[in-house]
Amino acid sequence: MTENQQTDEQFINQPTVQRISKEALQKLLSGKVMRDSTCFVKFYSNTCPMCHELRQHYVEAAYEVQNNLRETGRNDVHFFAFNMADYMEAESIIGFEGTPTIVMIRSNTRKPKITVLPDPEAPHPKTWYHASDIKSFFKKEI
Repeated sequence: MTENQQTDEQFINQPTVQRISKEALQKLLSGKVMRDSTCFVKFYSNTCPMCHELRQHYVEAAYEVQNNLRETGRNDVHFFAFNMADYMEAESIIGFEGTPTIVMIRSNTRKPKITVLPDPEAPHPKTWYHASDIKSFFKKEI
């Protein structure tokens, strides 16, 4: 069993990270989501090996955050994954270059707040971001 399959087994009943559609992403970016929410989106490409390797770190960090927030009664933080093949323009609209990229989108106003996780100073050779980069970003933005 591969690491990704093990992760799938571990989180099979936990909708921790959901794939987001082009329409849903456009709604988030346009400010049409008026409910207070913090959304993290991992942008990936099917042809990007680092994107696939990063999956486990992203899912595990999201799972950890959701469990901690559930204990406090918060349900306003969501985790998504977006395939760039569905909407290539997202890269220029949000202002990032290349995948994998992790973005926070906070909705509750007509102009959502968007923060891109900065490129690491010393990228991981297989995943680009380190697990600690992702966890620190989640903690800072929640």
